[in-house]
Amino acid sequence: MNNTIKLSVDEKNNGKRLDTFLAENINQFTRSFLKKLIDSGQVKINSKVLSSPSAKVKFSDQIIVNIIKNYEQNIIPKKINLNILYEDNDILVINKPKGMVVHPGAGNYDNTLVNALLFKYKKKLSNISGPLRPGIVHRIDKETSGLLVIAKNNLAHANLGEQFSNHNIKRRYLCLAWGVIRPLNGKIITLISRDKKNRQLMTVSEINGKKAVTNYKTIKVFNIKDIPKISLLECELETGRTHQIRVHLKYKGTSLLGDKQYGKKNIKFKKIDNDFFAKLNKLSGQALHAKTLGFVHPKTNKWMYFDSELPESYKKILNLLENLNG
Repeated sequence: MNNTIKLSVDEKNNGKRLDTFLAENINQFTRSFLKKLIDSGQVKINSKVLSSPSAKVKFSDQIIVNIIKNYEQNIIPKKINLNILYEDNDILVINKPKGMVVHPGAGNYDNTLVNALLFKYKKKLSNISGPLRPGIVHRIDKETSGLLVIAKNNLAHANLGEQFSNHNIKRRYLCLAWGVIRPLNGKIITLISRDKKNRQLMTVSEINGKKAVTNYKTIKVFNIKDIPKISLLECELETGRTHQIRVHLKYKGTSLLGDKQYGKKNIKFKKIDNDFFAKLNKLSGQALHAKTLGFVHPKTNKWMYFDSELPESYKKILNLLENLNG
């Protein structure tokens, strides 16, 4: 069942948080329900989807809220092959492919990981995160590949969630970035908040946001004639903020190869025979892979550690760099 509610922001509500404004002006629903609508891309301001509950509304903004009363009916189970590395009665660990969205929201409802999980496991998934995110304990970006742990029941979900909150989960990412980060190895500690100019992006902030900690190590620097220097980095996360590695690399003055949101513009290439840039474009998405994942099993209390294969497109770029590096 869908209903649309239209609202206009008056002067007295100028500057209020979006979720606060909706809660005060739509009395028939709880604030938590309205927040879920925002999170799932069901709220538009001036015809633009806004998925941040903390976004500020402005005088004369036109807001449209799409009320979905039955989320489950809008998520259609879909047969999509999953690369499952481990599975038991409580959890499963998958190697998510690049290009797959983790859960439905903001225009992505059909080919997400959740659609695939519902087809294979039906109701045998945790529901702590709500009906739009069955089994989902943590996320990685659409264009990031790699490891995710999925909870099959609420006890496992709660236990894993606590490990994430306490920063006890071990996650290492492998990435290719432009240039050389100085120092070569280090720890980046900042606050990360939503970008005021573009609400779909995150940014480092001096005054507000959530603490984000990334440990990085330079594994190799590729210094190839006619190509800007490229670094192979290993990043270990202590926190799991939205776009954390990409935002921290931008903060250090660089970006991932293939990152269209945070990437450097107009990178200069000289004409070379193997046309590296053309091959780079075939990478289709950023060179970022969640390679390892370690955690305590929520039931057995045993330490679990997983290492995953890089996607073929990522391997090809690495092999090309190794060959050109001589």
